[in-house]
Amino acid sequence: MNDTTKGQERVPPSDHAAANNGANNPANNNVDDILGTAVEPEAEEPSAEARIAALEAELAEQKDRLLRALAETENVRRRAQREREDASKYAVTGFAKELLSAADNLRRALDSLPEADVKDERMRSLLAGVAATERELLGVFERHGIRRIDPIGERFDHNLHQAIFEAERPDQPSGTIVEVLQPGYVLHDRLLRPAMVGVAKGGPRPAESA
Repeated sequence: MNDTTKGQERVPPSDHAAANNGANNPANNNVDDILGTAVEPEAEEPSAEARIAALEAELAEQKDRLLRALAETENVRRRAQREREDASKYAVTGFAKELLSAADNLRRALDSLPEADVKDERMRSLLAGVAATERELLGVFERHGIRRIDPIGERFDHNLHQAIFEAERPDQPSGTIVEVLQPGYVLHDRLLRPAMVGVAKGGPRPAESA
């Protein structure tokens, strides 16, 4: 009985046991995984020419953006400068309009009593003072860019004149201003008030300017 037991103890381990040993050995499993996994190819790097082309395209895009930004900045600067110039140039518009009625009253006073009809010396002095005041006021207007429009004999211009009536004047070309009821004024190139005028009709039309 003892000999049989000893014989059995000398029997080598079976294939099943070897398989179990392999399953329990993690190093063997890792080797199998590495051998069974396909090696993925590395991504091919772009060529030098492709990289240069991409950089040039990006540089061109950035340059275009910069130029657009500079152009917009210049437009904003010019617009702001023009607005500042206009604000300075036409700052007296409201004040000038208020003074037009004073100039009108001085002219009415002079027209109401012609100097040739005045016999009294004191009245002559008074009229001379009114005329001097009108000249001084118009001089101030001129120094600040305000110009008087007194278009008698000129051709009617709807940009500067306002027609109040038409009169039959066969001796005058049609569209000629034959009477000024109220003078107009311009501030630099901006109309403050149109001249109120009477226009001739019925005569020959003036020749068109070339």
